[in-house]
Amino acid sequence: MARSLKNITEDIGNNTHNFDRIWALLRAEYPDASPELHFNNPLQLLVATILSAQCTDAQVNKVTGILFNKYKSVDDFANANIHELEKDIYSTGFYRNKAKNIRNSALIIISDFDSHIPNTMEEILTLPGVARKTANIVLARGHGVIAGIAVDTHVKRLSYRLGFSGHTDPVKIEKDLMNIIGKKDWEALSMTLILHGRRVCVARKPKCGVCIVNTLCPSRYDNEQ
Repeated sequence: MARSLKNITEDIGNNTHNFDRIWALLRAEYPDASPELHFNNPLQLLVATILSAQCTDAQVNKVTGILFNKYKSVDDFANANIHELEKDIYSTGFYRNKAKNIRNSALIIISDFDSHIPNTMEEILTLPGVARKTANIVLARGHGVIAGIAVDTHVKRLSYRLGFSGHTDPVKIEKDLMNIIGKKDWEALSMTLILHGRRVCVARKPKCGVCIVNTLCPSRYDNEQ
């Protein structure tokens, strides 16, 4: 029988008993899941991740391809003309807040962290515009520090649809996910769910018919009915 995503079953938020099977299938499907943002160092990753809010990675990469040739160091971002920086990142959306956060973060990195990107959760969260999602990505990919699970819009959506969490708050979702998978796989889980969310379990019309975990998903429905 065809099912709408609005007709969520009672298994939502209570499908953790199927997690190991789902994770094995997804891990095999995306064995090398990694961020699609382009960066060469922790500073570039921090800037790119800030820019990625409400913007596609593809668009961010177009912008940073030029941006990182212009701003090569934390000092360059700290000394940037705010209006010029806004123009440089305009196409990523919310450019005023992003420009302000990037420049102010650079100033704090210089004054408080000796020009080095913080490598602890407590420290990196002091940077403007940096919440746990950005922090987890920069810590993991920039420093090799696994402190949690990055919960972006895709991870949030899939965690609910797959029945791993019944919460909508990213912090609570992160805690739920951390309780069902070992720390060594925290980053891999986030990257894998992000890729599956982009390619198959999309927001408006998920491709349940081709999803490798559809038989284990409490939210599945027949797109063709």
